[in-house]
Amino acid sequence: MLRYVARRLLVAIPTVLGVASLVFLIIHATPGDPVEAMLGESASPAARSDLRQHLGLDRPLLEQYFSFLAGLAHGDLGRSVHTGEPVFGVVMRHLPMTAALAGAALTLAVTLALPLGLLAAARVGGFVDRACLVLSLLGASLPNFWLGPMLVLCFSLGLGWLPVSGSDSVAHIVLPSVTLGLSLAGILTRMTRSTVAEILGDDFIRTARATGASEPRILGRDALRNALTPLITIVGLQGGALLAGSVITETLFAWPGVGRLTIDAIRMRDYPLVQGCVLAIALSYVLMNLATDIAGVWADPRARTNDAA
Repeated sequence: MLRYVARRLLVAIPTVLGVASLVFLIIHATPGDPVEAMLGESASPAARSDLRQHLGLDRPLLEQYFSFLAGLAHGDLGRSVHTGEPVFGVVMRHLPMTAALAGAALTLAVTLALPLGLLAAARVGGFVDRACLVLSLLGASLPNFWLGPMLVLCFSLGLGWLPVSGSDSVAHIVLPSVTLGLSLAGILTRMTRSTVAEILGDDFIRTARATGASEPRILGRDALRNALTPLITIVGLQGGALLAGSVITETLFAWPGVGRLTIDAIRMRDYPLVQGCVLAIALSYVLMNLATDIAGVWADPRARTNDAA
């Protein structure tokens, strides 16, 4: 297991380097002059020159790239043009809030999806199966930018049960986590249903039934355990998507995470901060995929053997 983790970490290094390079190139390939966008057209030539020199944009692109990589290796992403704070510190201050929101949404999705998927798989073609499929399709189809305002209108403005925005208490995370988690719950429910239903047709399941094992025991011990690997994969991939998709949700609910910070940085035309936020989201996705690979091998050691071969 340790050798497998070491191999995955070695593979992740060029991936992280590629992601960082891609973020750098995309930011620098964006049309328009970032200095003019930050200062406006009315800025004096001297102010533009000072800011260009401060950001290092007066140097050749290749030199800027290597300077960016060197700074990234030391945790230095430059300073925010708007506040003057180190970008790394600003991003790290907001990252735990995004992680908490993604974790709450992921917990909600798994809590809903596993029981519904198992119930649907146990009675394929029945009423429960069809009801679960309809609910999962509905959850996966509702976009965040529509679902979020509808939840606010219903539970905040209409019933007054939950706050509209902010992060002062546990109640503030309910609506944004539901907005993020319902889509994942729909996808995971369908994945659980199809995977478990397929496993229930295998020979070892028939053998377990022949020996007198109860249906709940077969579902929970045999079928679900053998379905863990694909389920962990989809949870990990969608968990990474939650981090990226939190931009809209955090903006809707004024949640102080990296997603909202990205929008604020774009609005303020804070070039270094935008680059740091995009890089943080991209690297979080890469690390989530790495964690998914390791968790999948932990659930199914055969994958480790196949990888070594």
